[in-house]
This record gives sequence, structure tokens and C-alpha cells, in this order.
Amino acid sequence: MLGHEAAPTTDGPAGRDEVFQVEGHGIDPIPDAERHGGAKDLFWLWFGSNLTFTYVINGALAVSFGLSFWQATAVVVLGGLSFFAISAAGLGGVRTGTATLVISRAAFGVRGNWPAGLLNWVVSIGYTIVNTVVGTLALEAFLADLGWSGGHLPRALALAVTLALTFVVALWGHATVQWAERWMAYVLAVGFAALLAFVLPGADTSAPAAAPGASGWSLALVVMLAGPFSYVPMPADYTRYLPRTTSLKALTWSGGLGGLVSSVALGIAGVAAATQADLTDAVAGTEGLLPGWFQPLFLALVLGGSVTNSIITLYSSSLNLQVLGIPWSRARAILVSAAVTAAGSLGALFLVDFTTSLLSFLSLLIIVFAPWGGVFLADMVLRRCRYDSAALHAGEHGAYWYRAGWHPAGIAALLAGMLFSALTCDSELWTGPLVAPLGGADLSLLGAVVAAAVHVLLARRTVRPAGTA
Repeated sequence: MLGHEAAPTTDGPAGRDEVFQVEGHGIDPIPDAERHGGAKDLFWLWFGSNLTFTYVINGALAVSFGLSFWQATAVVVLGGLSFFAISAAGLGGVRTGTATLVISRAAFGVRGNWPAGLLNWVVSIGYTIVNTVVGTLALEAFLADLGWSGGHLPRALALAVTLALTFVVALWGHATVQWAERWMAYVLAVGFAALLAFVLPGADTSAPAAAPGASGWSLALVVMLAGPFSYVPMPADYTRYLPRTTSLKALTWSGGLGGLVSSVALGIAGVAAATQADLTDAVAGTEGLLPGWFQPLFLALVLGGSVTNSIITLYSSSLNLQVLGIPWSRARAILVSAAVTAAGSLGALFLVDFTTSLLSFLSLLIIVFAPWGGVFLADMVLRRCRYDSAALHAGEHGAYWYRAGWHPAGIAALLAGMLFSALTCDSELWTGPLVAPLGGADLSLLGAVVAAAVHVLLARRTVRPAGTA
């Protein structure tokens, strides 16, 4: 299966990328005749998908690590700026017409790309489960405010509605995802702007009694940057339909601004709320700061934000399964992801509370994905984002087969970055041996820098843009 890749399965006739119709393409390259849209579409995609309550929680966590209002706000802004790099990585989709995890075969080899592809699917499903649980609990609380509470039925209905909103949009595919993110962004932006207006005036902007140590700063940075960094395996999924004439500058600014504005606004809301109330339960703590009439609307915002974020992760997961070699169409592959998401959500809501453990596990995977992102981005720069599109799908007959399907430079760089991240990671499930000597600082994200540097050192003489000698 990995030695010779068959033509990727499509869902329907060519050219079908229309709202409320099942998308006809999967990871197969999008022909020029079917390209459409513009860079401005990326603003709404990244703006809408990041209007999620997760960033409120992240802002609150920065305060809990000992940072003041202004210090935490600075970290929030730094995290938001990283969306410009994420958006720029979408140029590969414009150039090749295919998904990010297909393009990454150039950096790691066809077989070398497979383990990270599998882990990425696990991560995307994990975050979709977490978002689904958060949205379900918000909708259940909304139903309770309306007078319907008690028993499992309200929670079961809330779960069914949350899953349906996410699954149907992701099933229809690219055009519907873009459309839904834009229109949901209009509504959610107004609601979250009101949230910010309610919590910001009461923020305590005074300095904390004690200055935060290295541990507080590093943990806050990891929390803020981990979210944007988790998108590195998917930006091309949403640029592959754009015309080849789309410029790097245009897509970088459009997508980067979208992610920056929404993540920073909600992060600051979380920072402000955490200086006024106990946000151990972030939803309940924030809700207590709001006027009574706005509280039901706030719960609807939490639900809507969970859905917008889950839509893009679930959609990308279906492309991910095709990259892993499942010989199904994108629409059929998404049924697998949806089923696993539903099962995991049912377990979290009705059987055992494993949400905290799941989040701890996902946070630990930064040991893999920070270095993976570093290698991928460094390789993209070395190639000037110019790939042999046909070779990406050619298996052992293509230029990216390297040595038995593995690219030695990319794999060595990945392992070097993972080693550094593992030694400097501070999570609930693992504390690296260098954390204590570093004063408690978590430097695991710098595994991306280490991996990128090693890849450039090993591959700078052999990796060249496609079409050059």
C-alpha cells in the first residue's frame, strides 16, 4: 500500500465544491480548472474556527501560572502572532493542490511520514472529543436554564445536537466548511465582543505580589503556542482550492490576521476574567461575571465556538485517513472519525470522566508535533515551497521515496527535536530531567527550533525546490 499509491478516491464528479453538496475531492490534486476563491476566505476560516472558548481558558491559565494582567496579555499576543506562520504554511496547498500531510512526505519520505500522520489523526480526534464534550455541557446547561434538567436525556440530546452540527458540515466538505465558518463567525464575533466588554472593565491590572518565575513564563508560552502549533499539519487542507496565482503575502496576512484577532480577543477575555474570579471551572467562573440576561447567550457562544473548531479538525481528519492509506473517499473516511468522536464523547459524558487525562495526553504529544512542525516548515523554506506534485502521490516510483520510503535528514532532525522536547517537557504525565536544572522552565516548544536547525544542517545541500538541478 505504501510502495505504490493508487489514485486517491474521490466522492463524486469533478468540479463539485459547492455549498451543501458533498465535496468531490479528497487528497487528490485539485486541477487548475476547479480552483476558486481568494486569500480573503482564509481570514474567515481562521477567524471563525478560533472563536472558541479554549482561548478564554488559555488566558486564565496564564494568570494561574503567576503572570500579571499585562504579562499574560503579552503572552496571548505572542501566541496570536504565530498564526502568521501557520497561514504562510498554506502556500504548499496553493502550489500542489493537495493536503498538508501529503506535502510533508517531501520532508520525511512516504513511509517516514506515516507515524506522525497516525498521531496527528489521534490528536485531531482527541481535540474534537474535548470540544464536543465542552459544547455538549454548555448546551445541557442552556437546557437547564430553560427548565429541562435531570436524568440522562437532556445530556444525550445535547450531545446529539453538537455532533450533528459538527458532522454534517464536515461531511459536506470544503465549500460548506468555508461557508459555515464565515457565517458562524459573524454571530460569534458579536457575542464574544459583548463578553469582552463585560469582563474587561473589571480586570485587575496591578502587578502580582511575587514576580513569576521561569516556570510560569514557560508554561504560559507553551499553553499559548501549543494551540496555533497544533494547526501546522492542516493549513494546506484549506488552501488547496485557491488559484495558483494566490500570493504568499496575501494568504499570510489574511489567515494570520484571522487567527490573531479571534485568539487574542478571547485570550484577553480569559486573562481579565481570571483576575476577578476563580476560573478552576472556566465556564462557570466566567458565567458568574456576566449579567443574568446574557448568561444563556454565553452558553450558546461556548457551544458555537466548540462546533466551529471541531468542524475543521474533523474535516482534516478525513483527509488524514486517506493519507494513511485507507482506500475510501473523503466522505466515507469521515464516518470513521465521526464514529470514534461519538464513542469517545459518550464515554467522557456517561461512563467515566477521562477528559482531564485526555488533555494531559494531548499536551504530552507536543514532544512529537513541535519537532515535526519544525522539520516541515524548515523543509518548506529550503524548497521555497516548490514540490513535484505528481511525486507526492507516486509512492516508491516518486522522488520522495528516498531510502526505502524514509528521508534520513528529516527523520534524524525529527528525532533530535523530540529528544530535546522530551528532556525539557513539564506535563502531568511526564517531566523531563532538564526541567529542574532549568528552574522549572518548560522548553519543549523549542524542540521545533532544534529540529529545524538539524534539518537545515543535514539537508541544505541535497534538498532543492522542484524543477531545479
